[in-house]
Amino acid sequence: MSQSNIEAATPPAAYEIRPARESDWPGIWAVLEPVIRAGETFTWDRGTSEEAARSKWFKEAPGQTFVAVRDGEVLGTGELHPNQGGGGSHVANAGYMVHADHRGQGLARALCAYSLAAAREAGFKAMQFNAVVESNVRAVGLWQSMGFRILATIPGAFHHPALGYVGLHVMYQEL
Repeated sequence: MSQSNIEAATPPAAYEIRPARESDWPGIWAVLEPVIRAGETFTWDRGTSEEAARSKWFKEAPGQTFVAVRDGEVLGTGELHPNQGGGGSHVANAGYMVHADHRGQGLARALCAYSLAAAREAGFKAMQFNAVVESNVRAVGLWQSMGFRILATIPGAFHHPALGYVGLHVMYQEL
């Protein structure tokens, strides 16, 4: 990503968002594991192993895995990749997770902004979120504030551990 796009995607804060390195994995796993185990916001199996998570989270070009770091600590992470192959590969998909100790600091917004800039630079024409849990109202509101719109809601498509069956939103924006 060019320096000007990185600067535009990075908010004025005491952290940096950059492409992930292999050495970031322990910090990334510390972010991912509690979110996966809670089973409230991601469609991943709650028993996903560390090895499977690593394989699933790290992306190859034109995709990218990235981290928000401060003083070497991973505060949050994101990934982007083609939503589909072949004729659908011009639409990106992305996911983000923020460590519980660092929520409410604008990290999810910054990770999303970074991914939108990176997706544009990689030549993607749009970004689509396939499965935003409708009960995750903070994320839904955040993505809407960043230009995503809800195209559809699949009723009861997500089994929330506390709320039972809730809908999944398909959200989209052109780049």
